Amino acid sequence: MRGLLIAASLILAGPMALAAPAEYSSVIKGADGAELGTVDLKEGPLGVLVHFDLHGLKPGWHGVHFHAKGDCSDPKFLNSGAHVEAEGEKLAHGFLNPQGTHAADLPNVFAAADGTVHADTFSTFVSLHGEKQRPALLGGAGTALVVHENPDDYTNPPIGGAGARIACAVLK
Repeated sequence: MRGLLIAASLILAGPMALAAPAEYSSVIKGADGAELGTVDLKEGPLGVLVHFDLHGLKPGWHGVHFHAKGDCSDPKFLNSGAHVEAEGEKLAHGFLNPQGTHAADLPNVFAAADGTVHADTFSTFVSLHGEKQRPALLGGAGTALVVHENPDDYTNPPIGGAGARIACAVLK
């Protein structure tokens, strides 16, 4: 009888043990490879909560986007590719663009006078594992979260004038 209880427990717990995590954390690195902090992602029923805990940035606003490849290996972070898009998505860039926004868009983050960022933002356009037909940030080759040197103007493609990529976190 005890053996049956153990077997039943393993069968029932199996799917839970294999379930994809609903939270993910990654280190963000600068162009010189130095660690600039972390980004924490948490899946919610309608999207992903993104928490930034950064230091060493130029004070002021910075654009932030999800990029299609989980590769931050080069100093300009160009290996992270273009922005994440939903399958078949051909929308314009920016929250204020009359043609719509796309899955990679996130609100700007503000670095205080000491270069720190402590912020939360939320995206309804993505999911950690592809839930509800939203692009997956994790799995396969992964994606990247990229911080830009300037703020995103939320209108002009492809990056809203946000400038160079200055920090990158691999999301796998």
